Amino acid sequence: MTSIIEATDEEQGIRLDVLLTRRFSELSRSHIQKLIADGLVAVNQNPAKANYKAQAKDIIEITLPEAKPAEIIAEAIPLDILYEDADIIVINKPRGMVVHPAAGNYQGTLVNALLEHCQDLSGINGEIRPGIVHRLDKDTSGVIVAAKNDRAHIDLAEQIKSRTASRKYLAIVHGNIAEEQGIINAPIGRHPADRKKMAVTFTNSKEAITRFRVIERFGNYTLVECKLQTGRTHQIRVHMQYIGHPVVGDPKYGPEKKYFAIAGQALHSAELLLRHPVTGKDMVFTAPLPPDMVNILEKLHTIKREGK
Repeated sequence: MTSIIEATDEEQGIRLDVLLTRRFSELSRSHIQKLIADGLVAVNQNPAKANYKAQAKDIIEITLPEAKPAEIIAEAIPLDILYEDADIIVINKPRGMVVHPAAGNYQGTLVNALLEHCQDLSGINGEIRPGIVHRLDKDTSGVIVAAKNDRAHIDLAEQIKSRTASRKYLAIVHGNIAEEQGIINAPIGRHPADRKKMAVTFTNSKEAITRFRVIERFGNYTLVECKLQTGRTHQIRVHMQYIGHPVVGDPKYGPEKKYFAIAGQALHSAELLLRHPVTGKDMVFTAPLPPDMVNILEKLHTIKREGK
C-alpha cells in the first residue's frame, strides 16, 4: 500500500522521519526509519534519507509492504478475555506475561496466545508485534486491547496518541502521599547511567504527564489511582519514584528490600475507555484487582484496623 502526502509550509525544515512519524501516528519512528532505509520512501520521486529536511510542497511517497506471515509460534495459552468482536479483542493480562516477543522472550507472550486464539491480527507492527496497539510492562497486570485488522489498529493508535482513549491504573505505593490528588509533569528519557531504566530527565526526553488521586491511606503505604495523559515507557513507575513514593514490589524503581509477596510491581491497568474503531461507540473495559494486590490490601487493612 502506497500513500502520497504533500509537505505543508508548517513542516518546512522538519526531518523526514519525524514528519512521517507525525503524519502516520500508527507507525513508530524506528519503523519509519527502516522503511526509509529499505528504499520505500521517496521525496519528489527520488530516494531520501531519514535526516532530509522537508521543503514545503514536497511530494512524499511511502510504501507499506504487505505484512509477512508471523514467524512467532502460536501457543494455546489461556486468556482472560473481557471483550471480543471482529475488530478488537480486550484482554485482562496477568502479571508476569510479556506482551510481545523480544530477545529472551519468544514464547509465552500475549502475542503467542493471540495468534492461537484469533484468525487475524493487524499486521501494521510487523511479524513480532501483530495487533499490538499499546503495551503493558511484563509485571503490570490488567486491561489491554489488540487490533484484529489494520483499520482498527490505525484508529486505536490515533485515539491513544490524541488522548481520546484514556487509561486508569491502580497502584500501591510506599509512603503516605500528602496531597489528595495531583499532577506529575516531568519529562522522561533513558536513565543516564543505566540504559535499561528510564528516568526524569531534561536531556533527550519526552513530555510525560501523570494525574493521580489518593484512594486510601495506610500510614506507610497509599493506594492511588493514576491516569495517563501521555504514554511513556515505565511512566507511572518512574513518576511515583520521582515524587518519593515508588510502587510496592517494583524491581527497577523501588527499594531493594521486599515487604510483600508479589512478583513485580503492584500496578494494575484497571480501566480502559475508548471509542470502537468501527462502530464509533464509546466503550469502557475494567479488570478487577489481581489476587496478589488484593492480598496486600487485606494485610494493610488488618494493620490499619489493629492500629499497628
